[in-house]
Amino acid sequence: MKTCTAIGLMSGSSLDGVDLALVRFDRSKERIRFNILSTATLPYPEDWQQRLADAFLENPDALDTLDLEYGHFLGKCVAGFARQNAVCPDFVASHGHTVFHQPEKGFTLQIGNGQAIADACRFQVINDFRSEDMSKGGQGAPLVPIGDRLLFSDYEMCLNIGGIANISYEENGQRTAYDICIANQALNFLAQQEGFPFDRDGNLARSGKLRPDLLNILNNNAFFTKKPPKSLGREFFEHYQKTLLCDCSNRDLLATFAEHIAIQTAQCVAHLPKGKILATGGGALNTYLMKRIAAHTKHTLVIPDRQIVDYKEALVFALLGMLRIEGGTNVLSSVTGGKSDSCSGRIWAPK
Repeated sequence: MKTCTAIGLMSGSSLDGVDLALVRFDRSKERIRFNILSTATLPYPEDWQQRLADAFLENPDALDTLDLEYGHFLGKCVAGFARQNAVCPDFVASHGHTVFHQPEKGFTLQIGNGQAIADACRFQVINDFRSEDMSKGGQGAPLVPIGDRLLFSDYEMCLNIGGIANISYEENGQRTAYDICIANQALNFLAQQEGFPFDRDGNLARSGKLRPDLLNILNNNAFFTKKPPKSLGREFFEHYQKTLLCDCSNRDLLATFAEHIAIQTAQCVAHLPKGKILATGGGALNTYLMKRIAAHTKHTLVIPDRQIVDYKEALVFALLGMLRIEGGTNVLSSVTGGKSDSCSGRIWAPK
């Protein structure tokens, strides 16, 4: 049995804050057990939220500076979290914040410099989990499915609804996973036009009216007919924003976009035998959205305890870090389309 303690660090595309999970792993030959010891979401200060939102527009020199400064910011977040929990973790595993993701053009960028994180928190840091897979011709994403296989095998399907919705399941002895569609990036954007940070319980969407014409436009994007592997980035949301600036109310847009997410999610798993879908991410707390997904699928939606809903991705990045240190597979080529599985991630020691 091997035991280690790690902090997993996640910044999602919805820009609501930095998720941190302190996790203990107990590993035997048969399985990996985990215990989430503590969690926190640190909301971004207004200036950081704006800087990350605008990063997509920055030039290379400005991005280099942002990479270092954001790494320092993340390291300070980790240091404070560790002090609060009186813990010295074996390592920190960071997803970084995605600025660009265009795997079809061979590039991706997650900022949050690993050396800067390590120097600021004084712990060993692992980051950059995508580059090796992309060097093998893969998408570099999604990365969470290895965690779905090793930690959540009791569920036939794992659905995460964050800024982008994605799905993961076993099929023909291999893990299949891919991004479904833009989700909370759009829902939060529309809720903010109404003066709310997000659409709590889907109440705004529930009060809107479905717009079949817009729904048809959303559902007819060529991305949805592509076969996996496939993944999405902020660039796809830029396209969506143009669609969402049409002549109807924000509440109608929310109702229509929720229906779009529900339809696309159901279509992704329609061919699978009836089973349980583990639903996590912020979208799992949107009761209206969950109701619409349930209306379109034969599968049973299971929403776990709040800690797993909110921190599953941070938990899995801690797992990816452990697998990297052990030299085991932590990126699945069946998911990404790479030439082979990878043991991915760069390791940094504080200077």
